[in-house]
Amino acid sequence: MDNPSAAPLSAPPAAAFTLADAPTGQPLFVLRLRPSPASAAALWPQQLAELGFMPGERAMVMRRGWPGADPLAVRVGGSTFALRRAEADCVLVEVSDRD
Repeated sequence: MDNPSAAPLSAPPAAAFTLADAPTGQPLFVLRLRPSPASAAALWPQQLAELGFMPGERAMVMRRGWPGADPLAVRVGGSTFALRRAEADCVLVEVSDRD
């Protein structure tokens, strides 16, 4: 069954990185969702899309948990969510050059 929220497994653009690796406070754009390497997490891209992590949507890592930087407080659109690093690793983003 096709998953519309998961993009083809092509290489990400050179400036792309995962939401898990994003600096705190940096405005971002969601590029695409990708499957997690964790086999138990096959539905994460679909669940993240349902929360609003869609290509072109604005996002920002607001805070990181301490110790270990888990979970992340992430704003997407007008909502804020707590994501585990493994979930945030499914979201490819790029730096937003627009305010």
